[in-house]
Amino acid sequence: MKTADADILIVPGLGHAAPGHWQHRWADKIRNARFVEQQEWDRPTLAGWLETLERDIMMATRPVVLVGHSLGVQAIVAASQTLADTKVRAAFLVAPPDVDEHPDVPAVMAPFRGLSGDPLKFPSMLVASANDPWCTVERAAEFAARWGSDFHIAGDVGHIDVESGHGPWPEGLLMFTRLMSRI
Repeated sequence: MKTADADILIVPGLGHAAPGHWQHRWADKIRNARFVEQQEWDRPTLAGWLETLERDIMMATRPVVLVGHSLGVQAIVAASQTLADTKVRAAFLVAPPDVDEHPDVPAVMAPFRGLSGDPLKFPSMLVASANDPWCTVERAAEFAARWGSDFHIAGDVGHIDVESGHGPWPEGLLMFTRLMSRI
């Protein structure tokens, strides 16, 4: 599938994406990409985030490809079972936090615990870092196996965000293009 033939919904994590984040750059560069705008970015509720995500998917006019980062990945995973018969064709999942086992995960992420079980109902690719402060590479590989996602280790690239030097992220765009070519 060509990127131009889909609605690309970008699902940021806790606090939204910082200015200059690769997600903002993708939203600016890909004309049919836009953010899923949550009502509460800093104190997320699972029900609220899922309602917003599902609404945006239903409002899309073309097949949907989801691009999630951090806690946005967990929202996509949580919603995946109800999204089975919708317009969602694929998901690009970047740097999911280990909300279940990481000792330093913020308490506000608690509503997203215990969601990492079933395979996704659509093709997906999980991109992880070998030194993500929020998730070990072993745990990310476990997520990918559970979710049926293609797995890619991007190297020692932190949480794949602005703080780790990922404003522009051309390697990520290449991986996303690879996922798009499969659907």
